Amino acid sequence: MAFIKNLFDFNFLEYASYVIKDRAIPDIADGLKPVQRRILHSLAEMDDGKFHKVANVVGHCMKYHPHGDQSINSALVVLANKDLFIDKQGNFGNIYTGDDASAARYIECRLLPLAKEVLINPDITEYEPSYDGRNKEPVAYKAKIPVLLLMGAEGIAVGMSTKILPHNFSEVLDAVSAAIKGKATTLYPDFPTGGIVDVSGYDDGNGKVLVRAKLDTSDPKRILITELPFGHTSESIITSIEAAVRKNKIKVASINDFTTDKVEIEIKLPRGVLAKEVIDALYAFTDCETSISVNLLVIKDRKPVQMTVSEVIKYYALQLIDVLTQELKLEEKNLRARLHAKTLEQIFIEKRIYKKIEEMKTQEGVIKAVITGFEPYLNLIKKEITEEDVDRLLKIPIRRISLYDMNKVKQEINEINDRLKEIKYHLTHIKEYALGFISNIKEKYKNSFKRNTTVKSFEKVDAREAAIRTLKLRYDNNTGYLGYEVASGEAYFDVSVYDRVLVIKKNGSYLVMNVPDRVFVDKGMLYCAMAEKDEMADVVFTILYKTDDNEALYIKRCKIEKFIIDKSYSLIPDNAKMVYLTTKEAGKITLTYAPAPRVKILEESFNIEKYLIKGVKTGGVRLTTREVKSCKFVSGKKKGT
Repeated sequence: MAFIKNLFDFNFLEYASYVIKDRAIPDIADGLKPVQRRILHSLAEMDDGKFHKVANVVGHCMKYHPHGDQSINSALVVLANKDLFIDKQGNFGNIYTGDDASAARYIECRLLPLAKEVLINPDITEYEPSYDGRNKEPVAYKAKIPVLLLMGAEGIAVGMSTKILPHNFSEVLDAVSAAIKGKATTLYPDFPTGGIVDVSGYDDGNGKVLVRAKLDTSDPKRILITELPFGHTSESIITSIEAAVRKNKIKVASINDFTTDKVEIEIKLPRGVLAKEVIDALYAFTDCETSISVNLLVIKDRKPVQMTVSEVIKYYALQLIDVLTQELKLEEKNLRARLHAKTLEQIFIEKRIYKKIEEMKTQEGVIKAVITGFEPYLNLIKKEITEEDVDRLLKIPIRRISLYDMNKVKQEINEINDRLKEIKYHLTHIKEYALGFISNIKEKYKNSFKRNTTVKSFEKVDAREAAIRTLKLRYDNNTGYLGYEVASGEAYFDVSVYDRVLVIKKNGSYLVMNVPDRVFVDKGMLYCAMAEKDEMADVVFTILYKTDDNEALYIKRCKIEKFIIDKSYSLIPDNAKMVYLTTKEAGKITLTYAPAPRVKILEESFNIEKYLIKGVKTGGVRLTTREVKSCKFVSGKKKGT
């Protein structure tokens, strides 16, 4: 058993580690999950400027991704629909309606130039063997811009999950520029489906946001949904509206979906209902308003790390400077190698050093003659001459020697030297160079990534307050049933399923319950009213009761201010019996006594406002010990039903 337990523990940890690092959570360096990185790597290897069948891209990517073609295809479609790194041709589905893409054999894609400008650079990318050891794939690209924040990400791993919202392209680049300058900025999400977002709960990449659809209510008889909340489609929005209509939460005559490349959902309202009366209900009972919990979890240095947007921006600002430095140094190295080759070639031809090999009979003699021929010009050569240099010079065709253009070569050498001076300047002013790079990228693509989502503060709609009271609450005294599905009996008032009602039974017990569809309460229910705390605090209950052990009549005045839903309480002592209940605020209680010997006064009145209003658990005040034949209220105002 110990062996099995250890084996299970080891394998589970291996599985959990794999899911976290290599499947579900994006790497901060490039903001990509492994399948997305492998797709872009495949497109880069296949890139020839033309479109490729998605099926071919998927097949090529299977060399790197061991989880089947369907996972690659769906990930490619999602990545392409972000319109950042992949150019599309054909039906890739519709992010507004939720329609699926066509089969992989019918659609095409290719790499966009932006991917090469800010993401893919094989010369500075670290590679590792693929799963079968036959190929090399990137460990992670070194992105020059915060791809993680531009695309967003969502993933569930073992014991952890990530939810990163997308942000606006220009705003993110501005934030990186500010970070390079040592300044801080605040970033808010921007969604491809538009809509409205309340970021009051957005804690720098964590916390939560409220998102809403954008509604056009210019026509009072209809509502147009023109933008969708993030994570929803026109189909899911319509489904949620239809569900709310079936539950009598909102009133709608018809729904029409005209969404194509723009969102247009038409909601026609029934007669007598205006658009302004339905807006709150749409936000409260449908997906037109939703809350999104955010959790910025990424892989950093091969470990899962919780971060903030500000920390991600700072990370990318440093990474941009590092990547640009590496690229400049690499270009400098290549230019110096090219300058060395051009200088050797110029001297070799102009000074006719090739003439010195005519009498040489061995390979060693040829090499030595060429190297010796360069000795008078060593002050023009910055590097040591190697045998590889000599071999390259000896391979120059005679035609090139005869057509050699000295002016053209000198111009090329001057251009290389000028570029080397520029690189040296950029390396000593790397921050300014990085800011210039960001500025150029932003200027180039500013019209392609405009803000879609409106940032606005709004209160979450309370479902109870937004509910339309369209249900008739009825009570059937013959059966003792109360509810909006009771067919017969007295109709009390209009309610919604979110309302609560106070019920007082004839035995003196009371409870507050959610509006029932059909529930047995009691035959001869004394009182029923809406249980709104603000309104109930104003209602004074005047109660007359008798105890079982004597004929004394007691009066009690109280308010019901505190309660637990569906918990039964009592207004009178356990051994008492209800005689009368009213919610009149003022007036007189007139008691008629039973005739008795030597008793002349058979009727007596009491002003109820003279009796103090006490707690609901307090006992009553004795009115009389005589036998009461009847009682009535002669005046006063009444609250409740």
